[in-house]
Amino acid sequence: MRQDMGASGVRQGNAPILEARGIVKHFGHVQALQGVDFEAHAGEITAMIGDNGAGKSTLVKILSGVFKPTSGTIFVNGREVSFSSPADAHAQGLETVYQDLSVAQDLSPAANMFMGREKKLPGLLGKLGFLDNVTMRRDSVAAFERLKVSLKDMETPISSLSGGQRQSVAICRSIMWAKSVVFMDEPTAALGVLQTARTLELIRRIRDTGVAIVLISHNMRDVLEVADVVEVLRLGRRIARYKNDGTTSVQDLVGAMTGALDPVAEEFAA
Repeated sequence: MRQDMGASGVRQGNAPILEARGIVKHFGHVQALQGVDFEAHAGEITAMIGDNGAGKSTLVKILSGVFKPTSGTIFVNGREVSFSSPADAHAQGLETVYQDLSVAQDLSPAANMFMGREKKLPGLLGKLGFLDNVTMRRDSVAAFERLKVSLKDMETPISSLSGGQRQSVAICRSIMWAKSVVFMDEPTAALGVLQTARTLELIRRIRDTGVAIVLISHNMRDVLEVADVVEVLRLGRRIARYKNDGTTSVQDLVGAMTGALDPVAEEFAA
């Protein structure tokens, strides 16, 4: 098993599009994160793994603007940023696909793509609140076609779609608006074998557009199938960073997560 020792990431000379340094988070007397470092690079899939309580969700919520860190620094494209809300993260081109998808079941795929960012008609009608449904539908179809996502009906409520298709809509929505990074929280957790395979292929296609993907997953086989890099958190710390070059096994990752293998000294040796 080889571990990535490069301080600048897997691709030498490729600066991180998203970087966190020394992130600490307290909830009262509980310290959820203890000086976590993290980085993600454009055109790469970075998997974030760890056992329950490792700090994954807290770190992602900090990086996506839901929580403010107690201390630490976040950089996007080399610039220090501070997020007070998810809207601040969105303004920096960071989007999140949550495990519950956050879709409106009674709306069409196009309406979901623009939910909260609806386009209004020009002129007086727009000022009166009338939506430009034609443009939103056209732009949605173009986004689905670009990522080779096929939906049976663009007008049907999203509740009538399969779980995999609903997942695809949520993922495509994030890519429509993301300029830098997309966080994906357990994107295959509720999917069958075929739907999982299609979702993983969609994630690869998104990676190939140049966006950085941060994949949070408990499925080690999915992680090893698509991730370029695997970051391991345990007890509020990043304890290892692996390049997924074919030499890392599920047993290696589980061992690092649980403490059965302790790569700390080797990984962060000077």
